[in-house]
Amino acid sequence: MTVLHARAVASEWTKFWSVRATWWSLLTGAALILGYSALSGVAQRYDNDPQSASTIALGGGFYLAQFAVIALATSFVTSEYAGGGIRSTLLWTPVRARVALAKAAVLVPVLFLSGVVLSCAAMGLAEVLKDGHGLPTSFSAALTTSVGMGGYFALLGVLCTGIGWALRSAAGTLVSVIVLLVPLPLIVGSLGLAELVPYFPGMAGVNAMVESGQPNPVTQSVAPYAPWVGLLICAAWAAVALAVGTGVLRRRDA
Repeated sequence: MTVLHARAVASEWTKFWSVRATWWSLLTGAALILGYSALSGVAQRYDNDPQSASTIALGGGFYLAQFAVIALATSFVTSEYAGGGIRSTLLWTPVRARVALAKAAVLVPVLFLSGVVLSCAAMGLAEVLKDGHGLPTSFSAALTTSVGMGGYFALLGVLCTGIGWALRSAAGTLVSVIVLLVPLPLIVGSLGLAELVPYFPGMAGVNAMVESGQPNPVTQSVAPYAPWVGLLICAAWAAVALAVGTGVLRRRDA
C-alpha cells in the first residue's frame, strides 16, 4: 500500500514556493476577492438588494478568487510537463502515487488557510465599507462562510491536480474544470434536472459556505443538505479526480 512520503512532500513544498506563479496566483486571488468586496460593500449604501458581508465574501470567492485557485493548482502539475521537470520529479520519487499525493498534500493546507483568511478579510472589509447598510452578518454565518471557503478551495485544488495529471495540459485542465464548475450545472438545470445541480462541485462548494436553511446566493435555492455535506460532495469529486489522474500517471509515465 502506498503511503504519503515525507521526503516527497518536502520536495513538492520547496518547488511550490520557489516559483513566482505561486505568489502571483495567491496575490491575484486576494486582490480579486478584496476588490469585489470593497465595491460590493460601497454599493450596499445605494443598492436595493441588501446583502450581508458573508454573502459578499462568498460572491467574491466563487465568481472571482476561485479562478486564481484553479490556475495555481493546475500550473502546479502541468508546468512540470511543459518545462520537462516531470522527468526529475519521477526519478526522485519513482512511486507515481506518492508524487500525486505529495502535491495534493502541499496544496490542501495552503489553499484552506488562504480561503479562511481571504474570506475573513473580505467580510471585514465589506462590513466596514457597508457602513451599517445591507444585512447584518452573524458569527455563525461568518464561521460557515470562512470554513466553507477554506475547505472548498482546498478540495478544488485537489480536483484540479487530478484532472491535470490525467490531461497534462494547462489549457485542457482549465477548460475542463471551469466547465464542470459553472456551465455544466446550468445546462443540467435547464434540461429539467435541477435536483442534480447541488451535487456538482462548484454548487456544493457554495452550499458549504451558506448556513443550513438559507438560500444559496448563486442559485437562489436552499440546499437539500447541510454545509458540511457540501464539503463531503466536493471531497468525493476531488478523490475521484485524483484517483483517475494517479491511475493515468501510473500507466502513461511508468
